[in-house]
Amino acid sequence: MGTIVDAAYTEGNKSALSVKKPKVVFVLGGPGSGKGTQCANIVEHFGYTHLSAGDLLRAEINSGSESGTMIQNMISEGTIVPPEITIKLLEKAILESENDKFLIDGFPRNEENRATFESVTGIVPKFILFFDCSEEEMERRILSRNQGRVDDNIETIRKRFKVFVESSLSVINYYNSKGKVKKIDAGKPVAEVFEAVKAVFNPVDDKVNLLPRCYPIEFGRYVMYHRTI
Repeated sequence: MGTIVDAAYTEGNKSALSVKKPKVVFVLGGPGSGKGTQCANIVEHFGYTHLSAGDLLRAEINSGSESGTMIQNMISEGTIVPPEITIKLLEKAILESENDKFLIDGFPRNEENRATFESVTGIVPKFILFFDCSEEEMERRILSRNQGRVDDNIETIRKRFKVFVESSLSVINYYNSKGKVKKIDAGKPVAEVFEAVKAVFNPVDDKVNLLPRCYPIEFGRYVMYHRTI
């Protein structure tokens, strides 16, 4: 198999996924918005399996496989890892799991990721859980978490915020036009945020917290407007 998913592999996995019919929720939010903490709560209370695109890529690198070496080389050279590679890892994790409910965290990162995921897997997410948090609050959290990450400095943090605004919000806009975005105020304390999350995952409240079809998204110094018909 090459670096890009081949047709036979894609069709075979799409067939297997169509039989399994997994329920997928995309989890999006800026760095420091608390996605990881809330994903852990959702796993514990609602029985989902948490799949982090970044964790899957790192695990593949650490495995020492041919694909892992290729991914490492791409990252080292500053080359963007093709979405097909990440999607292949996500598909593998979904098919190998006995569960049928998945949180996919940190993916899709942009429109190309989104379109490729739906085309390759045939999966349309149940909804998108969007953790909305001000840039100032996310910056404060990242700087205070003291996890020793090399990218936890002001300049790099703000670059990460800008990348999120310029890429991931286009994905949120797209799914909002389909009525699939559920927005959570992630600036509140962890327990309060999870109360809002629980309402979203309660089947009775399936329609709550949908963003209006015409709305501004405020993200720190940025405001993006999206309008749909």
